[in-house]
Amino acid sequence: MSQSPRTQLLIARKVPQAVASRALSEFNAYVTESDMDSWAVVEFCKAHDVPAVLVGKKSGLQEAHIAALPATVKVIANASAGVDHMNVAFARERGIVVTNAPDALTECTADFAMLLVLAASRRAAEYEKIMRAGWGKSFGMTDMLGTRVNGKTIGIVGFGRIGRAVAKRAQAFGMKVAYTDIQRTSPALENGAVFYPSLTELLPHCQVVSLHVPGGGSPLMTKQQFDLMPKGAVFVNAARGDLVDEDALYGALTSGHLFGAGLDVYRNEPNIDARFASLDNVFLTPHMASATIETRDQMGFVALDNVAAVLEGRSVLNPV
Repeated sequence: MSQSPRTQLLIARKVPQAVASRALSEFNAYVTESDMDSWAVVEFCKAHDVPAVLVGKKSGLQEAHIAALPATVKVIANASAGVDHMNVAFARERGIVVTNAPDALTECTADFAMLLVLAASRRAAEYEKIMRAGWGKSFGMTDMLGTRVNGKTIGIVGFGRIGRAVAKRAQAFGMKVAYTDIQRTSPALENGAVFYPSLTELLPHCQVVSLHVPGGGSPLMTKQQFDLMPKGAVFVNAARGDLVDEDALYGALTSGHLFGAGLDVYRNEPNIDARFASLDNVFLTPHMASATIETRDQMGFVALDNVAAVLEGRSVLNPV
């Protein structure tokens, strides 16, 4: 009697059906129906000797979890760009390859950042609220005015793949682009964007600011930084919630210093600071920048491509 093929991959987070089907076909994968926690991942790996794991935020693996993994685990794949839920350095010490999907999210995240820019600038949350309440009142020439983006300067904090994609979209709306990053990028990639060597130097020049850097450290945007932005500016964050001192942001929004904000990420997700929900000048979304059918499928496929490369002894496509 022939034995059933060995399970080569644990998918520890819920994935789109197309991704699950491919994983079952190629890796005889175990595909969870709901996100597993970190220790459940460890126990499964011990019980089944799987060489590969695809994890998410809930099943993120820190030093204690990685230390407890059996030696059979060769690769931990992430279907996202960020790996702040992982102890990558310790995994490397254990000889485990960690991969991510840095390109898969770029276009949709950039689209979403521009959605936040436009929605915050043009008071989308307020307008929709009026319509859902039945409208019933005409507005005059001076009522409920937004602020246009055309001709404004958008400051992009972090000029990597997503930051540059946002820059292209902003330029299509007639915006000027300025940016800051650890170092200046090449003139070809700048495409006319103006470089500032520090956040402090960038902020005073920008009527719109959008964050596109990794999280995991101290807040990047504190009261000092918000105070540097011009009065009436718009702030957007589709990167990581821990980049922002939310008390400082709330103060800037309620004092009138900022015109508005577009937020997709928060410090204590999924539990938003209720103060922001009470503000009319904030457009809020529940961490959905990559949430399209096409992108979520691509994220999963990239993770599977990386798993296949490791298990077949080929060069890893997206090592972290």
